[in-house]
Amino acid sequence: MDSRPHPPILKILPLLLLGAVLTACSSEPVGENPATSINATQESAYQPAKGDRLVAASIGDASNLIPMIAGDASSHEIAGQMYLGLLKYDRDLNVVGQLAESWEVSKDNLTITFRIRQGLKWTDGKPLTSRDCAFTLVLIHDEKTQSAYKSDYEKVVRFETPDDSTFIVHYSEPYSPALTSWISLAILPSHVFEGVNIMNTKLSRQPEATIGPYILSDWQTQQSITLKANEGYFDGPVWIAEKLTRIIPDTATQFLELSAGHLDMMGLTPMQYSRQFPTNPDLTSNYQRYKNLGFGYTYMGFNLKHKPFDDPRVREAIAYAIDRQEIVDGVLLGLGEIIATPYKPGTYWVNESIKPRRYLADKAKELLAESGWKDTDGDGLVDKDGEPLSFTILTNNGNKQRSDTATIIQQRLRQVGIEVKVRLVEWSAFIENFINKRNFEAVILGWSLSPEPDQYSIWHSSQTGPRQFNFLSYDNTRVDEALVAATRTFDKAERKRFYDAVQEEIYTDVPIVFLYAPYSLPVIHKRIHGIDPAPAGIGHNSEHWFVPAELQRYQVKAIQP
Repeated sequence: MDSRPHPPILKILPLLLLGAVLTACSSEPVGENPATSINATQESAYQPAKGDRLVAASIGDASNLIPMIAGDASSHEIAGQMYLGLLKYDRDLNVVGQLAESWEVSKDNLTITFRIRQGLKWTDGKPLTSRDCAFTLVLIHDEKTQSAYKSDYEKVVRFETPDDSTFIVHYSEPYSPALTSWISLAILPSHVFEGVNIMNTKLSRQPEATIGPYILSDWQTQQSITLKANEGYFDGPVWIAEKLTRIIPDTATQFLELSAGHLDMMGLTPMQYSRQFPTNPDLTSNYQRYKNLGFGYTYMGFNLKHKPFDDPRVREAIAYAIDRQEIVDGVLLGLGEIIATPYKPGTYWVNESIKPRRYLADKAKELLAESGWKDTDGDGLVDKDGEPLSFTILTNNGNKQRSDTATIIQQRLRQVGIEVKVRLVEWSAFIENFINKRNFEAVILGWSLSPEPDQYSIWHSSQTGPRQFNFLSYDNTRVDEALVAATRTFDKAERKRFYDAVQEEIYTDVPIVFLYAPYSLPVIHKRIHGIDPAPAGIGHNSEHWFVPAELQRYQVKAIQP
């Protein structure tokens, strides 16, 4: 079979970050060598056993379980356990096969041939074949599919399915992120989705056939999501029979539930991690803390179509008026790093010549005055044409780090004459009613990123459509050109030069104020074994975690295929 999909415009690279997510990050147990941790896979003295339930907490509910149209971490955390890609990152962030057992890239870098694993079956018993891969590609290209992830596949001009186990994709030109993009595209069952309006379907909440280690069992909106182990999972036994995610929008309440023994896993706040957990003997006896700096960061972003943020001098003034060290020390208790670019600190892709702007209130006032904002009536607030400089920062309710960060920013901006209001919104409503509809002035949010350095879907001016990730409406021709040029070379040093230029332009334009890269601070009950701290994070092998039979609490069985 040979088909030519419609030209598109994708990337499952960034996700809107919602608190601690156990993916794509380095991780090590506090005060221990990962190789000797009691919970490390290679050191467990217990035998794996099926059964039991893992109860985790999330501050936000999922919004959509179809990966290609879900843009938030809560949704991907659940959907990623049901739908899988052809490839994946292993524990050391190497690209390895997942649904594909092998692949071959042509010498001219224009063709990738995937060999699909033999015997794969969806949970309804139907075989997974190359036809499903082709269907998923056509679906992501479809102009009716509103996806933030289209741009990864716009250069795929043709595909072939010569047999059920072979899927071949042809590119119009060499594209350096091509291979890693197939980590991101979760394959969908064509026999279920064919003829379905993907933007309006019950399948977004009620999957009928999946392929991953877990199957959706129950979803109580804003309360809980229950997954049960897929006994037919192709990649080894899924030991923990049930995963229950409780939606608890407040981390203080989560910690109370943890202290009462009602949770097995949550992301701690810096205060909980540094001061509350160590002084609780029950917690230190029964739970293991982890600390890891992942591929994510927190920022304040501006709606660039909203005045006065169309003036770069105002944006730069705000950047100088914010004391990032104060935030890291006061909000994160030092458990984070100040950043100046959109890459993980210490990694190859960071432009080390760019340093975070220092806190310079006088410089901020000068820039405001240059742009016409002055305190003309002596009330302490700058104004222009009789209107004060005032705006509202939106962030998600339940994320104390972000709300405290917003409060500190509010206080600092007041000192340079800017009036700021802070509004907290429930996560799913925040995404649907404000981010997707571009209905905001400024936001405090975060990005969770892939090891792949391409950030086209966040910064390119073409990515401002419905549900796409450039919701700030950033538009810089030099950035656009550098982002495209970086995807046309496979030379690592040359790619870095392009991404260094992108970082320099973003630093100058200030479409966002980079704040910090927070440490992820998960805590997990010690009865959970098989945890393997690695560069890819402690969650890279979560489908193979287990609870020894003698330590199990709950009588739960997996779902039979």
